[in-house]
Amino acid sequence: MDLAFYRSIKKELTQNILPYWEKYARDTETGGFFGNIDNSNHQDKNSARSIVMTSRFLWAYSAAARLFKDPSYLDMAEYASSAMMHQFFDKDNGGFFWAVNPDGTPCVSKKQIYGEAFATYALAEYAAALTEVKNQTIQPYAVMDKALAMFSLLEKYAHDPEFGGYAEALATDWKPTADLKLSDKDIDCEKSMNTNLHVMEAYTNLYRNLAVVYPDQKDTRALVGKQLANLVRVTITKILQKNGHFGVYFNKDWTRIDTEISYGHDIEASWLLWEAANELGDEQLMAEVRPVSIRMALIAYEEGFDKKTGGFENTFIDGKRDQTRIWWNQAEAFNGFFNAWELTGGDNFKEAFQLVWKWIEEHQADKQNGDWFWAVDQNGTPDLSQPKGGNWKTAYHNARCCMEILHRAGQENC
Repeated sequence: MDLAFYRSIKKELTQNILPYWEKYARDTETGGFFGNIDNSNHQDKNSARSIVMTSRFLWAYSAAARLFKDPSYLDMAEYASSAMMHQFFDKDNGGFFWAVNPDGTPCVSKKQIYGEAFATYALAEYAAALTEVKNQTIQPYAVMDKALAMFSLLEKYAHDPEFGGYAEALATDWKPTADLKLSDKDIDCEKSMNTNLHVMEAYTNLYRNLAVVYPDQKDTRALVGKQLANLVRVTITKILQKNGHFGVYFNKDWTRIDTEISYGHDIEASWLLWEAANELGDEQLMAEVRPVSIRMALIAYEEGFDKKTGGFENTFIDGKRDQTRIWWNQAEAFNGFFNAWELTGGDNFKEAFQLVWKWIEEHQADKQNGDWFWAVDQNGTPDLSQPKGGNWKTAYHNARCCMEILHRAGQENC
């Protein structure tokens, strides 16, 4: 690849995405992050704040500090860590509240496993950043111990030993609840693709970073690895459907209860599955996952990718195709097609990730007010009714795709 290509990625990451959130996301009066930021960068001080948003900030700036060996990014990470522990941590039951008010009091106290997974994911990354980047008053061992405590809680309360995978949500005290829905756009279900995908992602990161922080704790790492491998196999045997797409919503026994195709989740899963298997280094598992990853990426390329413009589409539900270019779909298509190119050497995938990046630069990135637009139509017109940032949109998907490609290509110093 041309060096200019990687330089454009690094520029977007370090001069647009990461500085944007450092400037606009922090509510320094409360010690948290704004739950809603509009496209003129006006912050809503009264909106609730989620553990997903907060932990994604912790992950992103910890990852940036590690990638660039730059301790300045730890300022944002430390701020996010403080918010997590002071506002979201449930001192009585362990784990993290789903959402809090601006003053830090819980407004949704249930244990949504999606949120618990992201907390685990972020804590593991932060611990590794504290180990690698510079000496801190904060001990990386204490942070990693919190991530391991989350793993224990998820295994004790959320893991399903009968059918495999992880529950959708539990009550504040980790007991069953009827309030399962992840968001207003989702339906109540006992298990979801989305939650289990991100538990897999979290366990992959925990497994990887345990070797950084606790290189001698081989038994603990092996336990995490065992549960990660189990979840990978559940994913490719229960969540993956015969048509090469993921199901989205399920009953406890993995009976599917939806007909949705989510192109963004499919392409995201194609590379997260390979990342998990590759990180484990299990040759048998890698042999099982590799064709799945390639097939999922190829189907996403054939069905969800606009080869003329480089835009990546959203969903196909009940015969209706949503061609909106959602910011996170573009980021995951960039990752997923790059991963498929690495696995196959296919020119189709190479052209695809280059075109996706072209679309992002020309249409998804907001050159006037910073970061990326939430949604853009087929013609490149942004939907300004959607927020620029907040509980579901942070420096995660887009920062991650930039860091992932730079890391894989060894171009972090380009």
